[in-house]
Amino acid sequence: MPLEATMMIIDNSEFMRNGDYQPSRFDAQSDAVNTIFQTKIDSNPENTVGVMTMANKGPEVLVTHSKDLGQILKATHATSSKLGGTIDIPTAINIAQLALKHRENKNLRQRIIVFVGSPLDGPGADEREMIKLAKKLKKNNVAVDFISFGDGIEEGENSVLKVFVENASSGDNSHYVSVPPGPHLLSDMIISSPILSEDRGIPPEAMGDAGAGASGSGGGNNFEFGVDPTLDPELAMALRMSMEEEQARQAAEEQARQGSSAAPAAAPADDADDEDGDEEAMLQQALALSEGRDVDMGDEDDGEDEDMDEEEAITRAIEMSMKQNQPEPEQKK
Repeated sequence: MPLEATMMIIDNSEFMRNGDYQPSRFDAQSDAVNTIFQTKIDSNPENTVGVMTMANKGPEVLVTHSKDLGQILKATHATSSKLGGTIDIPTAINIAQLALKHRENKNLRQRIIVFVGSPLDGPGADEREMIKLAKKLKKNNVAVDFISFGDGIEEGENSVLKVFVENASSGDNSHYVSVPPGPHLLSDMIISSPILSEDRGIPPEAMGDAGAGASGSGGGNNFEFGVDPTLDPELAMALRMSMEEEQARQAAEEQARQGSSAAPAAAPADDADDEDGDEEAMLQQALALSEGRDVDMGDEDDGEDEDMDEEEAITRAIEMSMKQNQPEPEQKK
């Protein structure tokens, strides 16, 4: 849980009498202030929260470094009867930074949360001066969150407050949240935004698109897996882990599939080798048989020669015997 000293700057201009939030913008803001205070204190008992205004007669610090909700309630109640004038954002931020600088516990990180429920006017509308102030805060390690609410407030993608947050953010420690009017409560939209996610023990990766609903349409229904991580963080994390496991399983199957498809590709080469080997073996066998046949045929010829010699010998023997048996011719006397 973050260890922080927070200063909340509330809008007490004439525009806070508007009834687009029930019963009024200021009452909706007061409820959100109480929610932020309670969340910060519950997050870490060493955290402190202060409150100041930025309109009417000028910026005024009401509570500094408090852990008592009663002081916050008393301050917002007293301010409800002092609405008027226009907001002076740069002066209020400089005073808030000075108040944070004098915090008792120097280990507490510094954060300023600014509620803006009226159109930008004067120095607050000067983008160049606002960027200069944002860079000064970043240099002094002061995080800044802007909560813009109300009908027609800070419309457009390139608002001064967004540019301010971009220049003040260090490691994504500053945020801009825009909440247009609707059936939702301002406090509910803030508690489900990235501004308080870390205080509620919800890792940023588990938030999904939760913050986008607050800064965009304000519907609050664009949660990852359809589950609000602020209401059930364990279910949101379980769903995310299940998704990651499924992705890992699919990746393993795909890898195995690719490996199996590569094996048949190598088979023809093996078959060719086998065929070459078989052909060579067959040639060798044929050669051996051929040689063997020639030898056998040679033996048969020798046999025939032997038979012929034997027959000739028998024939000669018969002829000789016949000659011996013939009488000798008589000699003439």
